[in-house]
Amino acid sequence: MDLSGLFTAVVTPFTQDGKLDEKGLRDNIEFQIREGVDGIVALGTTGEDPTLTPAEQERVIAIARETTANQLPLVIGTGSYSTAITIEKTKKAKQAGADAALIVCPYYNRPTQEGLYQHFKAIAQAVDLPIIVYNHQGRTGQNLLTPTLKRIAEFQQVIGVKETSGNINQIMEVVQVLTAYRPNFKIVSGDDALAYPLMACGGHGVISVASNLIPSQMVEMVNAAWEQNYSYAREQHYKLLPFFNGESIETNPIPIKAAMNWWGMPAGQCRLPLYQLSPENAKIWKQIVDQYQPAESRK
Repeated sequence: MDLSGLFTAVVTPFTQDGKLDEKGLRDNIEFQIREGVDGIVALGTTGEDPTLTPAEQERVIAIARETTANQLPLVIGTGSYSTAITIEKTKKAKQAGADAALIVCPYYNRPTQEGLYQHFKAIAQAVDLPIIVYNHQGRTGQNLLTPTLKRIAEFQQVIGVKETSGNINQIMEVVQVLTAYRPNFKIVSGDDALAYPLMACGGHGVISVASNLIPSQMVEMVNAAWEQNYSYAREQHYKLLPFFNGESIETNPIPIKAAMNWWGMPAGQCRLPLYQLSPENAKIWKQIVDQYQPAESRK
């Protein structure tokens, strides 16, 4: 599976009574396909995976696989703070037809660098499925260092990393070290605001939150960077930067779901303990979002 380009980390939409909105999930993925994204990521941070029941997780995977079949690659988030549970979830994702697993570094228990290596080693040895390592220090409390990532990349089914450290120096180090070590290893941004800088530094794309709402604008920027038209890509980056900054006004996916609701897209509220935007932040965010809404109806 090729991780290059724009992959959308889709939200998990809920109905007004808090149930999984299966039709809404299909509609959102079909919208992504029409707008030309390169792949779909389900059950990631943006998909609120920890708040879903096992049965709901299975339905999300089944719907996403059915909707993307023969059109786009499907990546499923399977990470947890338990190696054994992560292996079990990754096996189920493979059985359900996932093209790859996105596996976040274990959160809450904060393993050492050796523990992180052993975690991914155990998964790679237990499940024959392409693996994307997900480094997000802000979510996990632990930063995956580049030497550790290089050790993990010894396993050929580890095909890339979603780099969300927020540290441009680390991003450049990862690109320099990992592409030299494994030329086919993919480095993608987990931050929309760093997608263009990462690609300009030699990275390969982004797993995006913004593209839930504005996929065509994200496609335009990412494709320009991929074609090494950095001047135009930079221009698009700065046009989108207020959106990128605004989408983190509160914890993801609270802002993006609010924006989708404003535009009449399936989203619903987040599940507790995530809650709706504060009135003050909602006003600020809506003023930003309104600048990006196309004049014509999206439906």
